[in-house]
Amino acid sequence: MDILPVVLIVFGLVLFETISSIDNAIINAEVLSTMGARARRWFLVYGLFFAVFVVRGVLPWLIVWIATPGLGPIEALTATFSNDPRVLEAIEESAPILLAGGGTFLVFLFLHWLFVEPKHFGLRGERFILRKGVWFYAVASVSLLVIVWLTMNRDPLMAFGAVVGSTAFFIVSGFRMNAEAAEKQLTSGSMSDWSKIFYLEIIDATFSIDGVIGAFAFTLSVPLILIGNGIGAFVVREVTIRHVDRVKLYPFLKNGAMYSIALLGVIMLVDSFGIHIPVWVSPLFTSAIVGFFLLKSIRANGEEEMGDLAAGLPDPFSLGGEKPPETE
Repeated sequence: MDILPVVLIVFGLVLFETISSIDNAIINAEVLSTMGARARRWFLVYGLFFAVFVVRGVLPWLIVWIATPGLGPIEALTATFSNDPRVLEAIEESAPILLAGGGTFLVFLFLHWLFVEPKHFGLRGERFILRKGVWFYAVASVSLLVIVWLTMNRDPLMAFGAVVGSTAFFIVSGFRMNAEAAEKQLTSGSMSDWSKIFYLEIIDATFSIDGVIGAFAFTLSVPLILIGNGIGAFVVREVTIRHVDRVKLYPFLKNGAMYSIALLGVIMLVDSFGIHIPVWVSPLFTSAIVGFFLLKSIRANGEEEMGDLAAGLPDPFSLGGEKPPETE
């Protein structure tokens, strides 16, 4: 693999992992503020090892290994760098199943955010769709029906992969809802620091699944996923420690993450049908989407500051100025 595609893939993975973990960083920061120094240090050091090497390293390796039963564990790790025709053929045969499942998971994730989850409204129509939240289940069901119908005509295992992807979404969604419900208990004084660390690791693992599955839209190379998602995890920990208040000033970053997830889900589904997508498409369009919503956040902050400034100015007429005559 040439160096330029590798750089683009790793950059895209770092950006996507960072932006999709913003909510996780905010939750971590709020819970860590209620913990002692020793427990915070333990979570930020040893918890990072677990987050990078266990969740973001082992999970994609397991996914590739399970999806490609013809490969051994070492071959699943080094498959994309192998010149063995047997290995390349096994990866090529299993890729559509993996991509169909991952694409379905990401599309469902986006639809749930669009229809159900509270948000800052970054685009027209989002407020209207949120009011029609009950339609999420109908839209998701019809989407799965269409995906299964199309994939069955090509490969029944692809259809099975799509069903696995939808099942994984609902399981992860349930864990995430439980984790968010437990956040209030985590920030209270009713739990020990070590219990909070345990819950934070579960929450981190739950949130990281988005980044792990989305990574397959960039590459099927487990080493590159480990490098890109690992660097992204370091960035998220840095945000957790020092910059979480600054991140909150950019309200539309979550929108950028979710629209990137939608795009990556579509790319994976299209790719599963054998339509070749160049390696630069995912990093380039992810960067463009995130950049758009970042600029939108900066512009919104500027308008808010101008509004606050105008609200703080005294009324010139209260200082003795003469009011202009009223006109009809």
